[in-house]
Amino acid sequence: MLDEYSTADGLDPARRGRLIAAIRGEARAAGIDDDLGLAASAAPAEAIPRIDRFVCDLKESQFGDGLHVFGRGPCGDAERDGLLTALSGRRVAPGPAGSPHRGRSDVLPTGRNLFAVDPRAVPTRAAHAQGIRLAEELLRRHLQDHGDWPKGLVVDLWGSATMRTAGEEFAMALHLAGVAPRWDHASGRVSGFEIIASAELGRPRIDVTLRVSGLFRDVFTVLAQLFEQAADALATRDVEGDDNPYVRRGARVFAPRPGHYGVGIAQLADVFTHEARDAAGEAWLAASSWALDVGGELKPDRAGIEARLASADTFVHLQDLPETDLLLSADYAAHQAGVAAAAKRLGAGLSLYHLDATRPQAPQARTLNEEISRVVRARAANPKWIAGMMRHGFRGAAEITATLEHMATFAHLANVVPAHLFDLYHDATLGDDEVRAFMARENPAALLALESCFGRLHEAALWTTRRNSIAASLRDAS
Repeated sequence: MLDEYSTADGLDPARRGRLIAAIRGEARAAGIDDDLGLAASAAPAEAIPRIDRFVCDLKESQFGDGLHVFGRGPCGDAERDGLLTALSGRRVAPGPAGSPHRGRSDVLPTGRNLFAVDPRAVPTRAAHAQGIRLAEELLRRHLQDHGDWPKGLVVDLWGSATMRTAGEEFAMALHLAGVAPRWDHASGRVSGFEIIASAELGRPRIDVTLRVSGLFRDVFTVLAQLFEQAADALATRDVEGDDNPYVRRGARVFAPRPGHYGVGIAQLADVFTHEARDAAGEAWLAASSWALDVGGELKPDRAGIEARLASADTFVHLQDLPETDLLLSADYAAHQAGVAAAAKRLGAGLSLYHLDATRPQAPQARTLNEEISRVVRARAANPKWIAGMMRHGFRGAAEITATLEHMATFAHLANVVPAHLFDLYHDATLGDDEVRAFMARENPAALLALESCFGRLHEAALWTTRRNSIAASLRDAS
């Protein structure tokens, strides 16, 4: 119908009107209106392009066909040779870290002793150019959603992603603040920064806080120092008035305490109570309460991270890898939903964004609701993905259950999973006799965990099914 609408638009007004009503009706019935936050009163000029863009996203989405098996695939021989060489105590040849999907063919073959990057050369010039593109996309989407610039933005930075992209996410944060790196021409290393004038920037400086991972803290301390130095320099530019939030000085880079990694909510993820959500928020704050200063020193600053989070209205996490998604690992939910629980604990609220950078030339900022909907519809509830997992027996069944558990964490901590997405996943798993029989045969524990998770979501009112058949099965299970 969307293709038919584009043909009728401007040529056949009567047919165009009928198609608008039909498209809106189909989107409403499928829950897409809810996923996109489209009100029933939304004008066709807003609703139809957004629905069309979302459907195109679904068509273009990719996912892995099954799991990677060590020693198989194009680099299988190299992987086995590397393992055997290491086990025999001999030298394993070095190789760079990175992702082939980002054009890094030099990382192949795998099976080598990988090394990372020179932190002093991050961000590269190419990463800086991409960071500007990412910043502009995020601001475009925020303006579309809220009609204004972000008042305060928390950027979630991971060390592994920084290694793969050579610092695109960090470069984005710099550009949002109105800062650009300066490089030494001979070595290509970052030698400092430049302040972009307000007139050249053409917008207010965005008040940015960096929450960095433990790996980022350890490897990219020099970047944390650079950001704090830039914030110090911006604090002296009081002539910019309200367009410069950096005149209010305070720590802006926060990390876990030395020697600690992650967010620490794994043990709370499967308990769906208000107390557990509050504890998860406390865990996120505790794991983000050490500030990095201009000298690279880490100091406890719980009051600092609380103040920064309470004054923020926006949070963003970037994804650069096309071979994974935010429902394939517990870390995404811990970071992206954990911050929502932390903000709620402080009595604050955040607009949560997921910035898809898997296609460098066309990054796309989505709300967290939209991204979860895209992943569930394109991958999780897709029979082809489930068939791929069924080829892997015990492990494949565990992956099917893990996807639901990650959905549940997002629903519990951030309230970003509408009921119809759980309906879709139930239909694709427990509602399919073949899938249920596979799980019972290959991994009964995973089946029990899947059934338990659906049941606990229902009991906690995190999922109220629209389907009478599902409601009946839940009553029978209880």
